[in-house]
Amino acid sequence: MSAETQIISAESSRKTARIFYYGNILAGLLPVPFFALWFGGSILAYAMLRHHPNARVGYYTQLGAYNYYALAGAYVVILTFASRDFFVNWWWAVWIFSALALVPFAIMQILNVNRETWHDVKIEK
Repeated sequence: MSAETQIISAESSRKTARIFYYGNILAGLLPVPFFALWFGGSILAYAMLRHHPNARVGYYTQLGAYNYYALAGAYVVILTFASRDFFVNWWWAVWIFSALALVPFAIMQILNVNRETWHDVKIEK
């Protein structure tokens, strides 16, 4: 029996490792409702990328998820006890805090992904 092999290129792995961070950047820079929309998208992205054949893709996806889900969890706890008019008067503070918490870390990690040496991965079918 001959085993068929598929090769995942290093450049493909590098691009894939950056996907979660691009979503985090958008969640931080776009207005508040996109933060909640990215929650659903991030679950899909995490489920697809965490067990990528290249383990480094999964590693970087997991780091991005730690940052995003920690902030989302903190918002659940904090906003549960916020007053009814909190989003009317303070939505901009949530937006700025999201940007400051997500964007610098995501940019730093994208730069780390770009600096890392990536290798092709062979998959036996």
